Amino acid sequence: MLEELKQQVYEANMELPAKGLITYTWGNVSGIDREKGLFVIKPSGVPYEELKPEDMVVMNLQGEKIEGEMNPSSDTPTHLELYRAFETLGGIVHTHSPWATSWAQAGRSIPCYGTTHADYFYGEIPCARSLTKEEIEDDYEKNTGKVIIETFADGNPDYVPGVLCTNHGPFTWGKDAAQAVHNAVVLEEVAKMAYRTEQLKNQTVGAPGYLQDKHFFRKHGANAYYGQPGK
Repeated sequence: MLEELKQQVYEANMELPAKGLITYTWGNVSGIDREKGLFVIKPSGVPYEELKPEDMVVMNLQGEKIEGEMNPSSDTPTHLELYRAFETLGGIVHTHSPWATSWAQAGRSIPCYGTTHADYFYGEIPCARSLTKEEIEDDYEKNTGKVIIETFADGNPDYVPGVLCTNHGPFTWGKDAAQAVHNAVVLEEVAKMAYRTEQLKNQTVGAPGYLQDKHFFRKHGANAYYGQPGK
């Protein structure tokens, strides 16, 4: 079942250690088949050097395991909430990458200080509020998803394909699993650059709005002109 999607999700998961985004098993990637209403996700706690495409777990949007011998990632309820809420998402990534996680542990959104950030994220990368004690004890992973959704109540997850969860770490997403990983890599680099920017210059102000607009919309939207047609 979904063998091609399993392969894609497996390859996307293997990009996390290859790009230095994870230590041990601190991360997961999923990808969804919208027509079938099924998504594929990494199994929980399996070392990456032991992972195989056939180990990927197939889930439905009711949170039921459809195929797979192993338990799905413990973050599966978070992925599930995001897929339900944001219909344009085709893939989701969660890591504990050190630079992005440092901002999350500080409870800070990442301001847009330059064009690298603006090429991928339209405005700041938000940091979601802390979960309450009751939310953590009731259904921690599901409520993590709900708090992310709450964070985007007035935002556009297609324009800002990532979020920081306070005291936790980043989630990113994209049109498919590969793009979600790409955005996770960019988020980590942007987090590192933003930290260094603040160290080099106190009271740093964000990049001008017109510069952010130029860089974001030359790559996204109806009038985008960056890159090659159809790619």
